[in-house]
Amino acid sequence: MSDRLLHGKPVTDEQIQAWADEAEAGYDLSKLPKPRRGRPSLGDGPGVVVPVRLDAATLAALTARAEAEGIATRSDAIRAAVREWTHVA
Repeated sequence: MSDRLLHGKPVTDEQIQAWADEAEAGYDLSKLPKPRRGRPSLGDGPGVVVPVRLDAATLAALTARAEAEGIATRSDAIRAAVREWTHVA
């Protein structure tokens, strides 16, 4: 096992070799997704920035719960909380 990580999970030497073999075999470029500019969409359309101020205790609680649930970023944690509160999938 190596110390390399992908999305926080260990990557084995065997997986790296499998990816290398796949790349060496070549890809069908027509099946690859078209490149897009900017950040990926969230939901049904472009996102709207909503600035939010949080006190230190609330931010610490947000960070702790996000880490406990494996949520990588504050933005993802806030989106998850809002979705749960608003009952939006």
